[in-house]
Amino acid sequence: MTLRRIACVEDEPDIRELTEMALRDFSGYDVRTFPSGPDALDGLAEFAPDLVVLDAMMPGMDGMTVLKEMRARPHLAGMPVVFMTAATSEANVREFMAAGALGVVAKPYDPMTLGMQLAAFVPSG
Repeated sequence: MTLRRIACVEDEPDIRELTEMALRDFSGYDVRTFPSGPDALDGLAEFAPDLVVLDAMMPGMDGMTVLKEMRARPHLAGMPVVFMTAATSEANVREFMAAGALGVVAKPYDPMTLGMQLAAFVPSG
């Protein structure tokens, strides 16, 4: 798979803006951001991203709930997900991976290398 379109689900406006800039300006991806899980669930199918970057800790609907909802909806079920979170304990990472995430990126991240980090999770071919 060629990584071209990335959706970012992040409740913090500053992190959402930094992530969009890092992926668009430094890595050349087409990026769409969503401020909440419900917004993402409503807009992901239309955007059809190659990868969803999902914050784990969000008010109302956390990242694990968003991922479970995605997997329950046929039009979203196959979308690859990477969590981006400060919750990177071994137990948390195991939980994210067991739920079907391709990987986890720790916050804070380096904006200059974020695109390369995410591309490394997506199988090529």
